[in-house]
Amino acid sequence: MQTLQDGYRSFGLLITINWDRLLYAFAIVASLFLGAFIGSLMIEAMTHPVFY
Repeated sequence: MQTLQDGYRSFGLLITINWDRLLYAFAIVASLFLGAFIGSLMIEAMTHPVFY
């Protein structure tokens, strides 16, 4: 039980120290997904125009 508590405490310390790196990684992944989504919408709009 003591080992689990120590492990949890050290994991919390790592998160506290490196939260900004996790935020940057999340922002990069989110922007890539958003760019892919917008790009797929643009390709769909260009290949299947609604107004002729």
